[in-house]
Amino acid sequence: MVNLVLLGPPGAGKGTQAAGIAKKYDIPHISTGDIFRKNIKEKTPLGERAKSYMDRGELVPDELVIELVEDRLTEPDCKNGFLLDGFPRTVFQAEEFDKFLNENGMNITKVINLDVEADELVNRLSGRRVCESCGASYHVKNIPPKKEGVCDTCGGNVIQRADDTKETVLNRINVYNDSTRPLIDYYDKTGTLVTLDGAAGLENVFNSIIKAVGEAL
Repeated sequence: MVNLVLLGPPGAGKGTQAAGIAKKYDIPHISTGDIFRKNIKEKTPLGERAKSYMDRGELVPDELVIELVEDRLTEPDCKNGFLLDGFPRTVFQAEEFDKFLNENGMNITKVINLDVEADELVNRLSGRRVCESCGASYHVKNIPPKKEGVCDTCGGNVIQRADDTKETVLNRINVYNDSTRPLIDYYDKTGTLVTLDGAAGLENVFNSIIKAVGEAL
């Protein structure tokens, strides 16, 4: 069983690496956003509780987030393990999650922290563009559309999302540093943390992750 937690600031490449990791170990890539959407769509009791906070523009309380994640980990596709992305976000969530794992005879195989300098994160995220119509992703430097502002796939408008402007990106990084970075210290003390250079190139980062996980098994 391979139980992994993926940490890193916005733009560190977690989503890209998660897809490869999940395929390699035949484990589900689980994000809190996906859990929220699924439970709200299916109108589960947990989903209805989460929606009541979100509809008021409030953060979903830690206790409810933990309950949603723990409920997700009881599903059959987690029989080989899991890859958590976006959870835990705080030390409190991590402590409560550790209690759940201990009670169920489980542990975390590795916590993978993708470290990327703030300047690189800003360049990555502020350069992102997306098609309004089909959602295709681009980057002004790395993957520009053939014709500026026009989607190669469907001809729709290619735009910059509001949360990808430089000012918003810097704010997102600051929020991450304030709330989530303490988790790095928490997991470092448990001996499960490995910090990798998230700017080393997709293949190099992936290979480093697989090596670190292999050494922990």
